[in-house]
Amino acid sequence: MFIPITPEGASRPIAPYVHGARAGNTIYVAGTLAIGEDGTALHVGDVRGQTRSVIQQIIATVEAGGGTIDDIVYNMIFISDVDHYAEMNEVYREFFGNNLPVRYCIVAQLVKPELLVEIASIAHLEE
Repeated sequence: MFIPITPEGASRPIAPYVHGARAGNTIYVAGTLAIGEDGTALHVGDVRGQTRSVIQQIIATVEAGGGTIDDIVYNMIFISDVDHYAEMNEVYREFFGNNLPVRYCIVAQLVKPELLVEIASIAHLEE
C-alpha cells in the first residue's frame, strides 16, 4: 500500500498519475516537468530554468512526503536534446552538490515540444 503525495501548489497532472507516493520509507516522485499550476510550460526555451523548476518541484514532493533533498537516492533524467546536457548538469550540481544521487540521463522526445527536461526520483528515508 502507498500514500499518494501532492505538494502544495502543484500543477494538475497532464495524465492519470499522482505527483508522488510514499510506500514505507521510500518516496517515488513521478516524472516531473516544468509545468506551472495552470498547466502551461514554464521557462520555455530555457534549459536551466526548466531544470531548476523540475528539481524544486521534486524537492517539494519529497518534503510533502516527509523527506528532504538529502534523501533522494536515484534520479531518472530525460532531456529533449543532447545539447541541453551541460546546462542541465550545471543546475543539477547546484542542488545536489557533492551529495550526488545515482542517476541516468536519456535523450528522448518529451510530451510537449516546449518541455526540455523531465526527472523522476526515488528518495529513501531513514527508519
